[in-house]
Amino acid sequence: MPPGLRPQNLNDIFQAAAAQTRQKLPELTSNQKVARLYRHSLKTLLSWAIDRDVFNHEASQLRARFDAHRGVNAASASRLLQEGQDELFRMMHPDIYKNIDMPGGSKFMRNPPPPMEVCFPDGNLPKDAPRYTFNPDWSISTPENGRNATGTVLVDFYKKNME
Repeated sequence: MPPGLRPQNLNDIFQAAAAQTRQKLPELTSNQKVARLYRHSLKTLLSWAIDRDVFNHEASQLRARFDAHRGVNAASASRLLQEGQDELFRMMHPDIYKNIDMPGGSKFMRNPPPPMEVCFPDGNLPKDAPRYTFNPDWSISTPENGRNATGTVLVDFYKKNME
């Protein structure tokens, strides 16, 4: 082994591969950060409120809290934004609502069709056999629906999202 190089373990290799697949987060303005905080707050509220009337009442109270601090100076805005993100983290639902077809959802990767190589191991595919590939979210891609199966996606099952 050349001097100065240390052997890498599998975790280092995986972390390097994961870092290559992740996109760099864009630099956001404070207005965009507040809008994202508001949107994530509503999504968290939707995980807690099961009745639509309760959700509408709580959402109007949440909007009033955001509107009360509109137009503050930059120092107060950054402090309020940090406090809001901390409160959002504390109020996060332990089992958040997910779209059923997305990672963490109840239908994610349920009953995918077997690959054609398994159905026809000798390689003699019938002429009328369906030709399709899978997207990273396992939805079927065909020329008719226009979806393609290119690209890489890192699915984080602990955070229940795709990065």
